[in-house]
Amino acid sequence: MKALLLSEYNDLQVTEMERPVPGADEVLVEVAACGICGSDVHGYDGSSGRRIPPIVMGHEAAGVVAGVGSQVSGLSVGDRVTFDSTVYCGECSFCQKGEVNLCDHREVMGVSCGDYRRAGAFAEYLVVPARIIYKLPENFSFVEAAMLEAVSVALHGVAVSAMKGDEEVLVIGAGMIGLLLLQAARAAGAARVFVSDVDETRLRLAKELGADATFCMSGAVLIAEIARVTKGRGVDVALEAVGREETIRTAIDCMRKGGTVTLVGNISPQVALPLQKIVSRQIRLQGSCASAGEYPEAIRLIANGVIKVKPLITAVAPLEEGSSWFSRLHAREPNLMKIVLDPRMRKDEKNAQVTQ
Repeated sequence: MKALLLSEYNDLQVTEMERPVPGADEVLVEVAACGICGSDVHGYDGSSGRRIPPIVMGHEAAGVVAGVGSQVSGLSVGDRVTFDSTVYCGECSFCQKGEVNLCDHREVMGVSCGDYRRAGAFAEYLVVPARIIYKLPENFSFVEAAMLEAVSVALHGVAVSAMKGDEEVLVIGAGMIGLLLLQAARAAGAARVFVSDVDETRLRLAKELGADATFCMSGAVLIAEIARVTKGRGVDVALEAVGREETIRTAIDCMRKGGTVTLVGNISPQVALPLQKIVSRQIRLQGSCASAGEYPEAIRLIANGVIKVKPLITAVAPLEEGSSWFSRLHAREPNLMKIVLDPRMRKDEKNAQVTQ
């Protein structure tokens, strides 16, 4: 089979590899779509330390069941499926409570970090544990299904924020996850959702996707503007989708007393926090990691048009063009959002429309 192999950092090549064979509790999936995640781009250059070569990356994927293990039930060859990016054991205390994202034995598809190595979906085929598989509705496109992992992350970020409805919400960062957090907050009943970024193009998209107001500003200017639009009160919830010290501090300064800052972005390994402000204003800092069972809800919300993902997909391309797209994403080329690779696509089909 063909696979996009990270043989060394900054070097991706389509390589012939042996087709995997599913174990007793596993499923062989023929990949129909796999999105390039920001974490894959950070893995591409070695900055994350979680894609140690050689590795086939990719965890935002969907396809068709091509084989099932002897102990697998409820799945058949030909079923249209997606799967969780998190491989959880199903047996530890966290899994038993439904907190599969916190599994004591958690692994992630397409990751090699020294503790484990698990092949990902930038390939024609991959093997997936049956317990993390979800069936897709017949009219649900594979390209949209490649967005389900990101949507589930956004839904989880809103879920752990414990929103009850009618909140004023600030999303900091209008990248992929930020734009999905915007829509997830809307779906959870937010009264108003504000989005901030320093990229006007992304903010225009945020407005199209339902933001009540967008702010092309940061730091003290943004804090003052949030104070103005909330009449000095501050927002109820801030969803921080960047992960840098300056944006986290800004989120805290935009909060009302007793509000919640949910940290979804994860770039800086350490940040300094204004402790006295957090304590004296009783602000809750809530981390959000991956997702924990939100896939069925993500499928429903996309299928019903409540969360729109097509506007976020820049291009669908064949596996052979994966290296080029990684280079463009790594170079931070403007106006690129989600790139989806389709291992079944021929190079002469590279201009295929997202709607296919």
